[in-house]
Amino acid sequence: MTAALYLGVGARRGTTADEILALAGRTLAEAGDGAGTVAALATVEAKADEPAVLAAAERLGVPLRVYSPDELAAQATPHPSRTVLSAAGTPSVAEAAALLDAGPGGVLLVGKRKSARATCAVAVAAPRTVSPKAPMHEPDLRHHGDAEVRGAGAELTDLAVNVRSGTPPQWLRERIADSLTGLAAYPDGRAARRAVAARHGLPEERVLLTAGAAEAFVLLARALGVRRAVVVHPQFTEPEAALRDAGHAVERVVLDAADGFRLDPRAVPGDADLVVVGNPTNPTSVLHPAALLARLARPGRTLVVDEAFMDAVPGERESLAARTDLPGLVVLRSLTKTWGLAGLRIGYVLAAPDTVAALERAQPLWPVSSPALVAAEACCLPAAVAESGRAACGVAADRAYLEARLTEFPTVTVCGPAAGPFLLLRLPDAAAVRIRLRGLGFAVRRGDTFPGLGPEYVRVAVRDRETSDRFAEALASALAKG
Repeated sequence: MTAALYLGVGARRGTTADEILALAGRTLAEAGDGAGTVAALATVEAKADEPAVLAAAERLGVPLRVYSPDELAAQATPHPSRTVLSAAGTPSVAEAAALLDAGPGGVLLVGKRKSARATCAVAVAAPRTVSPKAPMHEPDLRHHGDAEVRGAGAELTDLAVNVRSGTPPQWLRERIADSLTGLAAYPDGRAARRAVAARHGLPEERVLLTAGAAEAFVLLARALGVRRAVVVHPQFTEPEAALRDAGHAVERVVLDAADGFRLDPRAVPGDADLVVVGNPTNPTSVLHPAALLARLARPGRTLVVDEAFMDAVPGERESLAARTDLPGLVVLRSLTKTWGLAGLRIGYVLAAPDTVAALERAQPLWPVSSPALVAAEACCLPAAVAESGRAACGVAADRAYLEARLTEFPTVTVCGPAAGPFLLLRLPDAAAVRIRLRGLGFAVRRGDTFPGLGPEYVRVAVRDRETSDRFAEALASALAKG
């Protein structure tokens, strides 16, 4: 397989597409026959509307990527120029743009080459996109938290599943129960769709209701033509499983615990046309900045942001749900976690109308039941959104209390900062501790089924303070037995 080449271009006003393409041809020729195929043309954002640059990208048949002067200036290059710095706000355009697009560890194959009014450079991505620190075992992508408690009965306190305890609330149960009188009619999702659209300030054609977020992953895998799919791990494993089931090869970008599982957009291959990332991420509980995720969006790419737990974040800060300006953005939401509706299966997709239409064509008829549609409409009403916000603040306080209790154990590391309704813990002999905890009445989620994590991790759902106190006592006993 030939490597993907990233073509950086700088151009002065008045440059023609022919001049850029002629220089690009000579620069690519220097990279050598068979070096690879051009994946993208990259430049400074001030050139995003330059006709010659746009035409060059179109004639090459590749997407145009743009970077801010600050991003380019932060990239080390072998041939910086004070003249370029004065004109463009960065000492290098072509070389820096090529390297940025190639991602971390990218290699400059051909340095800056010049014509009268243009510059070009060629970079290639690092040979690995998966962190070398990732565990070598192949995890079970189909293992989910409910397996930890299935068939266990009431004797186990469930900290393995992230559905909020004490839900659904009475008013929601009553709304769902009232819907049962209309089960003879086929489901009509129009009211629910309007409610979801109004909740996010979007037109209805940007909303698709699904049988939970999990169905959305299957629809994306089946409905979209994907050349290079990348999933950012550790995260919920169902998107990768759905892509593989649909016949797609999947590459993993594995975030490092030493960096707090933080995302560097440059780690994502520039020519990936499907990127999946969670926010806040299950199981790490990391909340990525919205501005950082926005940098992953570009023409020709579908960027899927799984916001299944975003309504558990006070103020839903860092959400991209209402954004309509980012090309290829698909946001997934779930109503099953905060409202306790995992058994009802209800979620939705927020995306451009053409993407929504493509996914809808892949759905079976009447994919969402009438009770689930009633629940969706109810949970998106202003009073319900306000209640969800209050619950998120309560979860945040309970999470802080649980974190404080866990600091009592010197061998337990709480990964963070955490923003979701769960915590990722790292501790020695975690598999044995998990089994001991089960004997003491607590179910926690094993971590080794998530790519990027190993057997030393467990995930723990946030519950009320009394439950956290009981869990801390059980954990002390489980650790002491070890």
